[in-house]
Amino acid sequence: MDLRTCLIVDDSRIIRKVARRILENLRFEIDEAADGAEALTYCASVMPDVILLDWNMPVMDGLTFLRRLREQPGGKTPKVLFCTIETAPERIAEALTAGADDYVMKPFDGEILHSKLMEVGAV
Repeated sequence: MDLRTCLIVDDSRIIRKVARRILENLRFEIDEAADGAEALTYCASVMPDVILLDWNMPVMDGLTFLRRLREQPGGKTPKVLFCTIETAPERIAEALTAGADDYVMKPFDGEILHSKLMEVGAV
């Protein structure tokens, strides 16, 4: 069986490292991007199965990235989990409307991430 792929998009190297460790334990092949623009360029050449997406990033934020991703050919395919400190229901609704499959509150752990990935059918 092929490994599923996940793109971790976060401007925090520490968050990317923590998420990478969790996802590798779940048998994902990982790539990383530090902002939405970098992630969009990546997705233009390789569309991952899952995208773990930070909201607040320099250059291009998560919401802008998500809207542009969903307009790309094949861009509706990846399962997108927003990882955020945003707790306002209207902000979460905005992310889901823009095309996020679910969201995870920061800080998250392996158990939380695994259960969210199961909910969206990614594991």
